[in-house]
Amino acid sequence: MRSFQVCQCGAPLQLNEQPTPKPTGTEVLLKVLAAGVCHSDLHLSDGYFDLGGGKRLSIVDRGMKLPVTLGHENVGEVAAIGPDARGVKIGDRRLVDPWMGCGECGVCRRGDEQLCLKPGSIGVFRNGGYSDFLMVPHPRYLFDIGDMPPERAAPLACSGVTTYGALKKVGPTLATEPVVIIGAGGLGLMCIALHKAMGGHSAIVVDIDPKKREAARTAGAQTVIDGGASDAVAQIIAATKGGAWAMIDLVGSSATARLGIDSLIKGGKLIIVGLYGGDITMSLPPFPMRAITVQGSYVGSLTETAELIELVRRTGLPPVPVATRPLTDVNAVLDDLRAGKVIGRVVLTPN
Repeated sequence: MRSFQVCQCGAPLQLNEQPTPKPTGTEVLLKVLAAGVCHSDLHLSDGYFDLGGGKRLSIVDRGMKLPVTLGHENVGEVAAIGPDARGVKIGDRRLVDPWMGCGECGVCRRGDEQLCLKPGSIGVFRNGGYSDFLMVPHPRYLFDIGDMPPERAAPLACSGVTTYGALKKVGPTLATEPVVIIGAGGLGLMCIALHKAMGGHSAIVVDIDPKKREAARTAGAQTVIDGGASDAVAQIIAATKGGAWAMIDLVGSSATARLGIDSLIKGGKLIIVGLYGGDITMSLPPFPMRAITVQGSYVGSLTETAELIELVRRTGLPPVPVATRPLTDVNAVLDDLRAGKVIGRVVLTPN
């Protein structure tokens, strides 16, 4: 099988060929039909996350072993099944939930494998979907997509469940107050669509790119705001009639986090999702005095993936722009993503 792998951090992915693996135990081998390209793949190929102040979090130090095949938004067709795998058959088309833990600790047993201290996520700590075939350790990570087109379903595994999980953290104000979404890339457009599907009141979208702001407006944003404007905070406060009850930061930079905190109403919540990187310095008294919450949100649980797929079955696939490219274009796609040229999502089709 062909696989595009990180062999050296900071270098283009390399095409390697190796024997197609055979599943054992509970393993399931999938022929990859669609593999979404996520912004976090840029960090993974670079090998680090920016912690601000010149500090970096090394992904290799956290357990990523090279070479590794990237790609964590995957749909595949079951090609082979281990002798102990149950609930799937050859030819089934399945979405792969990539956010795997050890399966044994207390965190995993309560259903939050994505927060396990010994992560085994596909496309990070296990080989992912930038390949002809993908091995999944257990059928519980496979979800029936019915007749959904694979290229449209694949982004649900990260872009979808990540924004769904963040929107769930908004709480009851989701239906009564505007939600401010920072970032109108693939995650942002998915967030707008799911916000509507979940019965959200209205969406205000902030981005520094005029093309992405226009894409957000087309996707249904009530208001779009230039995050680079000198009066961006004042515009957000005016648009929310006094400050935001909930802001979802899908960028996660020093500038966007500061913008989010400064734009909250008393009692408001900033949910940080993006991993762009950086740091902020905050005075502590305003936290209790303004009763604000700053919360992180990391991808989603198996339960949330199941909820998301049921939501999509009821309301339809999120109308996010999706472009397909052959697997061999992966390095060019990553370059386009790094340059901010991608609107919506690009999905690779290996076969």
